[in-house]
Amino acid sequence: MDLTQSGICGNAAARLFFFGVVAAVFGVFPVASGGDESEKQMRWDEPVEIASGNAYRGPWRMNESNFDFVDDAAVAVWGEDRIGVLWAVHSEQDIHFRLFDGTGQPRMDGSVNISNSPEVFSWLPRLVFADADTILVLWQEIIFSGGSHGGEILFSRSEDGGRNFSEPKNLSNSPAGAGKGRLSREMWDNGSLDIAIGPGEDVYVAWTEYEGGLWFRRSDDGGRSFSEAEAIVASGTSAPARAPSLAASDEGDVFLAWTTGEDDAADIHLVRSNNRGQSFGAPRRVSESDGHSDTPSLALDGEGTLHLAYGESPRGIRQQYHLRFTRSHDGGETFEHPRLLVPQDAHGGHSVHYPRLAVSENGRLFLNWEHFPRPYPRPLGLGVAFSDDGGESFSSPALVKGSSDPSLGFSGSQQGLLMRKLAADPEGRPVVVNSTFLEGEASRIYLHRGYVAE
Repeated sequence: MDLTQSGICGNAAARLFFFGVVAAVFGVFPVASGGDESEKQMRWDEPVEIASGNAYRGPWRMNESNFDFVDDAAVAVWGEDRIGVLWAVHSEQDIHFRLFDGTGQPRMDGSVNISNSPEVFSWLPRLVFADADTILVLWQEIIFSGGSHGGEILFSRSEDGGRNFSEPKNLSNSPAGAGKGRLSREMWDNGSLDIAIGPGEDVYVAWTEYEGGLWFRRSDDGGRSFSEAEAIVASGTSAPARAPSLAASDEGDVFLAWTTGEDDAADIHLVRSNNRGQSFGAPRRVSESDGHSDTPSLALDGEGTLHLAYGESPRGIRQQYHLRFTRSHDGGETFEHPRLLVPQDAHGGHSVHYPRLAVSENGRLFLNWEHFPRPYPRPLGLGVAFSDDGGESFSSPALVKGSSDPSLGFSGSQQGLLMRKLAADPEGRPVVVNSTFLEGEASRIYLHRGYVAE
C-alpha cells in the first residue's frame, strides 16, 4: 500500500511555510540573463492561461483522495502552428488535451478527456506528434495491481489532431509500481517514463518502477500494437533505475539514459540500439563522479550529435543541485567531459534541478529547469538557456517571464517533477508549460512562448 502519494510531497503546513518564505524574498531575484549587451537574449510573450481550477489537496488516501486542482502540464509542437498541451484535472482524476496555434490561440473548442478513468488518478503525461494529425500520449495511472505501490503506464493515440483518442492501452501490466522513479524507499518522483518516435511508424516507450526495473517497448505501427516489454534493468535491483530519457534518429538509432536511486554517488547510464529498438548494447556510465547525478535529458540534433543534460548534487541525494552538460559526436560511444552549465545558486537561489532539453529543426538547442529559491520541497520559477552553436556555448541562465510570480503560488507538479515542459518549434522558438498552485485560492496551467532577440 502507498504510504504517501509522492515521496517528494510535504504536508499543507510545510507548503504554506515554504511559500511564505519564498514570497518574502523572491523580489530580489533577477529575471533576465546577466550576459553582456551584445549577447542574444530570450524574450517572452505574455503567458497564456489555458486551464484553471481550485487549489485544495486533502490527505493521501490513494484513489479516494480529495484532490481538487489542475497540474502536470506537458507540451509538444508540430510545425509552426500546432502546440499540443496536456494536463491533469485532479478533481476528475483524468488527463486532458487541447491543441493551440503558434500564437497560443485554441485550435479546438474545449479540451478532450483522454484517460476517462474517474475512479483512478491519471497524471504526469508525455506527448509527441508523429505528424500534423497523429498525436501519441503516455501517462501514469495509479492502478493498484497487487504490489506495494500503485502504478501502470497507459498509452493512447489520436489520428484527427486530438479531437478523439483511442481506448487507453496498459503497457506495463505489473504490480511493481510502474512510473515511480525511486530515490529511496521513502522518496520518489512519479512520472518516471518517456516516449519518442523513430523512422516510419516507430514508437518507443520506457518507464521505471518502484521495485527498480527499467522497461522498454517498441511499436512499428504507430502505437496500434507493441512488442513485449524488455527489461533494460531487472526489477528488484539494489540500484533502482530512475528518470529514463529517450532520443531516436531517423536512421534507426535509439538512445536511452537513466540514473539510479539508493546511491549518493549515482551516475548517468546509457544504452544504444542501432536496429530501431529491437536490441540494445550493454549499459555504460556516461561519466563517473562522487556526487549524485540525476534526471538525465537527451536530445539528438540534425547533425547526429547526442546532447545530455543532468542535475548533479556533490553532497548526495536531495541536496543542492547544479546542472551539467555533455555531448557525444560518435553515437554515444564517447562523451566530452561534463561541464558545469548552470550553478546551484543561479538567480540567487538554493538549487537548480530537473533539466529538460529540446532542439529545433534549425539546430537551436534549449535547456530549461526547475528553480528552487529555497530548499526543497517546492520550486518557484523555470530557468532557461539556449545554444546556437550545437552546445559549444550557451546563453546566460534566465528565468521564463511570468513563471516566478509568487502571488500565483509555487510551480511544478505535486506528484513529482519528472516532466516534459519544454518544446521548440522549427524556427528555434521555445514553448514552455507550467503549473501553479496557491493553497486555497487557485491552480493554473500556463503556456509560455518565447523567441531569441539580438
